[in-house]
Parts: sequence; structure tokens; C-alpha cells
Amino acid sequence: MNNQFRNFVIGLIGFTGLLLAVHYYIFYNFFAEIELYLPLWGIYVFNAVMVLIVYSIINYKVSQGSNKAYQIFLTMTIVKMLLAIVFLLPIFAGKSEHKQVEVINFFIPYFLFLVFEIIGLNKFFKNQETN
Repeated sequence: MNNQFRNFVIGLIGFTGLLLAVHYYIFYNFFAEIELYLPLWGIYVFNAVMVLIVYSIINYKVSQGSNKAYQIFLTMTIVKMLLAIVFLLPIFAGKSEHKQVEVINFFIPYFLFLVFEIIGLNKFFKNQETN
């Protein structure tokens, strides 16, 4: 594991922990009466694992000499979106009484993780250009 990948993983773990703690604090202090079908920790594990998989695949492909990193990123982002829909299928199937809250609880972290992923990949690509 190279130093840049290790730094990304450490940053991802810290980002996930911080964001989850803030989300728990806000949700359970202001919306404690709402019972969630999807637990908050499950949402964060899903998002963190998806970001780690995308970053790992792009890191591996670039280290193998592939010039299609941007195409791989777009493909993996579409796959990640489809998996997000699959992850939310129980909500759409009516297993939750608070569908709107569940979807908001998922997509706010989803987009924050996407921003984190893009920033991390941007740093990775800039580092690859200088080497």
C-alpha cells in the first residue's frame, strides 16, 4: 500500500467518523421521535465502502499504466448510483413510514462522500502528473 493510498484511507475513516458523529447528533437531538428503517451507521458504511472501492480501482488501473482513469471514474460513478438505488429499494417498496426523511438521510451523506471522493481523486491525478 503506497503512502498516498494510506493517506486517503486515513482521511476517509476520519471523514466518515466525523460526519457520522455530526449526523447522529443532529438526528437524535432534533428528530428522535422518527424511527429509521435504514440505520445511520449502515448508510455511512455503504458510502465509505463505495468511495474506497472506486478510489482503489482507479488507483490500481493508473498504477498499471491505464490512460482511461476518467472513463473508469464515470463508469464507477454510474455503478455507484445504481447500487444506491438498490440500497434504497426497501424504502421505495414501502417498508418505511418516513420515506422522505430516509432518502434525505441517505443522499446528503452520499453527495458529501462524492465531494470527498472527487477531491481525493483530484489530488491523486495531480500527483500522477507531477511524477
